[in-house]
Amino acid sequence: MRILFEHAHILTMDDAYTEIRDGWLLTDGGRIAALGAGSCLEECDERIDARGGILLPGFVNTHCHASMVPFRTMGDDCADRLRRFLFPLENEAMTRDLVYLGAKHGIAEMLLAGVTTFVDMYYFEDEVARACREMGMRGYLGETIIGQPTCDSEAPYGGFALAEEMLERYRDDEYVHPILAPHATTTCDEASLRRAHELAVRYDTLMTLHASEMDYEMTYFAERGQTPTGFLNDIGVLDRHLLAVHCIHMTQADVEMMAARGASVAHCIASNTKAGKGVAPVRAMRDAGIAVGLGTDGPSSGNTLNMFDQMRLFANFHKTEERDRGLFPAKEIVALATRGGARSLGGEGEFGRLMPGMRADMVLVSVEGVNMFPVYNPYSALVYSANASNVDTVMAGGEIRVRKGKMTGVDLPALRAALTAQMQPFLAAASRYADII
Repeated sequence: MRILFEHAHILTMDDAYTEIRDGWLLTDGGRIAALGAGSCLEECDERIDARGGILLPGFVNTHCHASMVPFRTMGDDCADRLRRFLFPLENEAMTRDLVYLGAKHGIAEMLLAGVTTFVDMYYFEDEVARACREMGMRGYLGETIIGQPTCDSEAPYGGFALAEEMLERYRDDEYVHPILAPHATTTCDEASLRRAHELAVRYDTLMTLHASEMDYEMTYFAERGQTPTGFLNDIGVLDRHLLAVHCIHMTQADVEMMAARGASVAHCIASNTKAGKGVAPVRAMRDAGIAVGLGTDGPSSGNTLNMFDQMRLFANFHKTEERDRGLFPAKEIVALATRGGARSLGGEGEFGRLMPGMRADMVLVSVEGVNMFPVYNPYSALVYSANASNVDTVMAGGEIRVRKGKMTGVDLPALRAALTAQMQPFLAAASRYADII
């Protein structure tokens, strides 16, 4: 099917940040066929009048736990909540069906906010894969590998079995890109990290984990005369296959080491600052040439799964941290949310830019809302003014997934009702933590 967007302000996000102010873009199947200025005489099956809206590549969410929707607003201000109730409650009450429905709800939230690719780490990850295929969303999906029993494995490191199964089952799948997801530098031992990395190399895919995030993590390695980044380098897993998440407490030596090895970073500004953990040295990472993308983290950690929040918080916190209003112009922040994310996943040749031959992943942001007038600079409008409610149309893989701000082919009230019903045993279990949450 050939779909034409016309009368759009196109942000291609190419190397030159090319803009087409009254432009058109034609898709053919799952790819971009052509784009240009003025009128298009090409034949098409559908025309979409952008009405001057901003058309840009779909956002790339480089880190989340989509199925954690049931945890949203639970214990947001609780110190050390990961160990006090998140891990225990997951083990007690997270189920296969809850992961599946939570993932569908999380994917809907992302699509409605213009996200067309995401990286996920959780349990029962094959259910997240099922949700991706049903919702038409591209997911880089990793079963959590951790040195303790979990909701889907009675044995430590039981996640390896499902991870290896997914690596085989979803080879060359349109929607599911299986990856390795050891939990963190302190929750996995050296042998498990090496094993995960060996699988990532064998299948030429990503390995992602939380790193340089926690104060106790930094103390643990400091007592051994290392940093988490140095440790990952010493055991041979710091290379182009690694997508390290958070990376808040990185030294300049860590940054240079990561750049030299070709590893990438998922930067989660909302969850990092909500937890009071700090602001990652993204300026140094950028200057060193590290591929950095933005991540929302899960609905429990960052609370929303949309990239507009991440872009605005990124600007506010980094400019304040560096005492530099001119740092990270808005166009660079939009690049982090689109092509930067694609680069961090090794997918810059497939998505993250609007160019002929690229995947037809894009978001049309309306400028007709009261918060979007006037628009002198479209990048500034996206970073400082826009929110998810301004998203008009979302195309993923050449298919319209959101039209006029509404999901296509998905009954959201029915999905919410099914998730609510499935959450009842979870809520009963959560009541035992009422004094914490």
